[in-house]
Amino acid sequence: MAERGQLPPPAKRLCCRPGYGSACRPGQRAGGAGPGSGALCAGPSSAAAAAALGLLPLGKTQSPESLLDIAARKVAEKWPFQRVEERFERIPEPVQRRIVYWSFPRSEREICMYSSFNTGADDPAAAAAGGVATAPGGAADPAAAADENRLPFRRGIALLDGGCVDNVLQVGFHLSGTVTEPAMQSEPETVCNVAISFDRCKITSVTCSCGNKDIFYCAHVVALSLYRIRKPDQVKLHLPISETLFQMNRDQLQKFVQYLITVHHTEVLPTAQKLADEILSQNSEINQVHGAPDPTAGASIDDENCWHLDEEQVQEQVKLFLSQGGYHGSGKQLNLLFAKVREMLKMRDSNGARMLTLITEQFMADPRLSLWRQQGTAMTDKYRQLWDELDSSNRPHRTVFTRAIEACDLHWQDSHLQHIISSDLYTNYCYHDDTENLLFDSQGWPLWHEHVPTACARVDALRSHGYPREALRLAIAIVNTLRRQQQKQLEMFRAQKKELLHRGVTSITNLEGWVGHPLDPIGTLFSSLMEACRVDDESFHGFSDFTDHVGQCKSLEYHHLPAHKLFEEGESYLTLAVEVALIGLGQQRIMPDGLYAQEKVCRNEEQLISKLQEIELDDTLVKIFRKQAVFLLEAGPYSGLGEVIHRESVPMHTFAKYLFTSLLPHDAELAYKTALRAMRLLVLESTAPLGDMSRPHHIASVVPNRYPRWFTLSHIESQQCELASTMLTAAKGDVRRLETVLESIQKNIHSSSHIFKLAQDAFKIATLLDSLPDITLLKVSLELGLQVMRMTLSTLNWRRREMVRWLVTCATEVGVYALDSIMQNWFTLFTPTEATSIVATTVMSNSTIVRLHLDCHQQEKLASSARTLALQCAMKDPQNCALSALTLCEKDHIAFETAYQIVLDAATTGMSYSQLFTIARYMEHRGYPMRAYKLATLAMTHLNLSYNQDTHPAINDVLWACALSHSLGKNELAAIIPLVVKSVKCATVLSDILRRCTLTTPGMVGLHGRRNSGKLMSLDKAPLRQLLDATIGAYINTTHSRLTHISPRHYSEFIEFLSKARETFLMAHDGHIQFTQFIDNLKQIYKGKKKLMMLVRERFG
Repeated sequence: MAERGQLPPPAKRLCCRPGYGSACRPGQRAGGAGPGSGALCAGPSSAAAAAALGLLPLGKTQSPESLLDIAARKVAEKWPFQRVEERFERIPEPVQRRIVYWSFPRSEREICMYSSFNTGADDPAAAAAGGVATAPGGAADPAAAADENRLPFRRGIALLDGGCVDNVLQVGFHLSGTVTEPAMQSEPETVCNVAISFDRCKITSVTCSCGNKDIFYCAHVVALSLYRIRKPDQVKLHLPISETLFQMNRDQLQKFVQYLITVHHTEVLPTAQKLADEILSQNSEINQVHGAPDPTAGASIDDENCWHLDEEQVQEQVKLFLSQGGYHGSGKQLNLLFAKVREMLKMRDSNGARMLTLITEQFMADPRLSLWRQQGTAMTDKYRQLWDELDSSNRPHRTVFTRAIEACDLHWQDSHLQHIISSDLYTNYCYHDDTENLLFDSQGWPLWHEHVPTACARVDALRSHGYPREALRLAIAIVNTLRRQQQKQLEMFRAQKKELLHRGVTSITNLEGWVGHPLDPIGTLFSSLMEACRVDDESFHGFSDFTDHVGQCKSLEYHHLPAHKLFEEGESYLTLAVEVALIGLGQQRIMPDGLYAQEKVCRNEEQLISKLQEIELDDTLVKIFRKQAVFLLEAGPYSGLGEVIHRESVPMHTFAKYLFTSLLPHDAELAYKTALRAMRLLVLESTAPLGDMSRPHHIASVVPNRYPRWFTLSHIESQQCELASTMLTAAKGDVRRLETVLESIQKNIHSSSHIFKLAQDAFKIATLLDSLPDITLLKVSLELGLQVMRMTLSTLNWRRREMVRWLVTCATEVGVYALDSIMQNWFTLFTPTEATSIVATTVMSNSTIVRLHLDCHQQEKLASSARTLALQCAMKDPQNCALSALTLCEKDHIAFETAYQIVLDAATTGMSYSQLFTIARYMEHRGYPMRAYKLATLAMTHLNLSYNQDTHPAINDVLWACALSHSLGKNELAAIIPLVVKSVKCATVLSDILRRCTLTTPGMVGLHGRRNSGKLMSLDKAPLRQLLDATIGAYINTTHSRLTHISPRHYSEFIEFLSKARETFLMAHDGHIQFTQFIDNLKQIYKGKKKLMMLVRERFG
């Protein structure tokens, strides 16, 4: 808030010599010491001054205050100094000094408020003392402490304690001094000149040469202010400068002016000459005014008495927030600004309203508002935050402006309202039970019937403007009204219960929810009552003792009822706070439209529950919990936990979890009943009742079986899952409870990922290392896992493989019968691939056998189930399951043969060459070479390798198949070569096969490594002649294909390719002639490629 080295604004008051002009009366100011004289600011005694400043409690002083100080202090607080001057003809100098002395602020609380954000500390003394922020556990929070120490107020205290304040001088209502900023690592020591003007115990303007730009006073202003508050006896005090000038004669005045100009000639000489010219001009404006301004003479009668607020900086901060978008940092800054507004209002500081006006004006001046209005764009969440603070609403067809206009019509003149807030004693009207809006209930307690958010806004306004007693009185009346309404609602529902339950339909009784409402009605009531719990001063409450019971009256006579009578026996502010929080959280309310409003509902609910969790429950509070839980279960459409609720009601999972954990140690049956009722999530159930659509509300457009736009649905589902997990944990060891919770989960939770999480949670709880496994909870875990398998069987889920493996692990822990069961029912749980490659394979592993200590009979039973599963899967999906089926069945001859036959049946139509080659290699590895050969020939019929696929992954399989055939004998080789020639067109692959076949005699290396005698096969006879011709033809075709699009950079590679081709040509008896003719043809056909043909001639002639 310090301004960049500018001078204080000129004083509004004009001061003149006695007798000069009509505005001044002779003898108005008392003469005193000569110019330059001064006096310290000490009061009548150090102890009295300390008491007056609040440093010592009254009654503890060494001596009583003087009448002069008492009077001067009161005058300094309330009267502008000009009024004092005009009221009295002569003011003695000691009186002037005491008024000037007492006019400076005496409390550090305001200094702190204008130099730091509200840290949440209610104790200003603690804030002034420089207390360190603490974490919830009581330990110091280093991050919070570091942030707090950077605030100007904390830094100012550090500068003061470090002795950095010097040259402090008070001249009238003006304080000046220097504050030395110590040298830092990167910055040298700097001296800041600080000037402060004040009036009626408020700082009215500040300047500092530090150049800091901020909403707050800078640390140097804080240091100087605190120096004056804490060390008044060390500050030299002078009367206003005009008073000193009155004492000078002409020569002294001329000397004073010339010395002043000499000392500051570079700064003031132009101004001095200008003023001199105007004074010497008879017709100048300056000569038309009596007297001259004095910046040290205090306020005029017309001056507004308020603390200095840098309005320009407030506007700049809000502009910065708007320019940054709704990011976390800027949003936090705006929240702090609103908190500062509330803090000011609570201290009855007029700047609170002014600051809120400035914020609003900046929002309204944002050019994007008109642009969005033209485009029909919804207001952004950033602006909604402001509207929340300014009293917005989500009700249909209502805008912030509608609400603002209505707020202007609110008044406080209602006589009953005045009775409630102004006195602890109430007049009791006659009670009639059939009257809807009674002023008092049957026990004489005052009631206040008004739209609940509006009524609570009154409470908030009273608190914010510094009327805590009045706010508390109204809050109690509202809570009593809500409790009475709650009882009436229960009676109404009981009368209509049979009809409503028969129809299975409910209407919404609350068009706007209290939790998540922009005005935060429940949070306001809760905070007001909790504040009363923390206040020890009985004068805060203002409540007298209990009096005799006042019964129902028979006429309109008045009875005095003390406010304590608002409490039943055993009740307190704490019980009221807890009960109203439970009432608000349990209210059935429609989920509002829009992401911001829905997030606000969740956030406010969690904030309120977090505050409740800080309260330690005793027997009295447990009684409240029982009472409200029973009501919520029985109150039908008035409760979010009623038997029949609207499809789009805000779910109760988070609240029910808190109720469950709170009630469980005291009333387990009620705890489970409440939590189980809350598990439902009707918005995801297509058969859920839509409710009574006859009422005008935005949900009337929702059509059946279509989900509304719940942006927070994922969060809601996670809270539902948390509630279920909490119940599962608590129910460990209780078979009946576990079965009930399992049934609720299976019925209400619709997300497979959340059910899987619950299954995992239950498994962990059931298998804790420090105890024996809980078999019932394990079975619950398995049941949930099975449900997940069924839910995700036909849908894509990236965690599916993890889920399947986990289920097998869980079933293993449950026992052998569970493993057998999942294998026998695999088709409802797994895909064929999962069943064979994961489930059956894991079940049949040695680790499972060892883990379960299976005997031979049990092992065989599981193996039989696994084989049956494998054959079923192979029939259903031979492509992916055949190999696994063969592996699982290899120890049973009949099953293995069946699996092999399944492969053969599927080979011609449903299986790829890669799958068949894989199974063929498996067969060879298992010692079935002829079966491997059979499958290899079937695979070859599905294969097609073109001329340029010389890196195809199937090449190794082809080479392996030919090697296998060659090893089996001439007949097998003769049978496979036509298949190779038909399927493979790649010359290099064919030449490789040809070369391998000519190295050894077919069948020479047979089974068991026995060598067969025989001659090498001839290339001039079948089957190798057919392979040779195919290879030469492949080289010719490939050569022409390459030459069609060849580029110079591939010439050398092409020459090498021809060299390999020549090697193959030469394997034929007339190969030399064929190759020469081939080269000649190339030279003739491609003679245009001169450079390439030259390379061909150089290599091949």
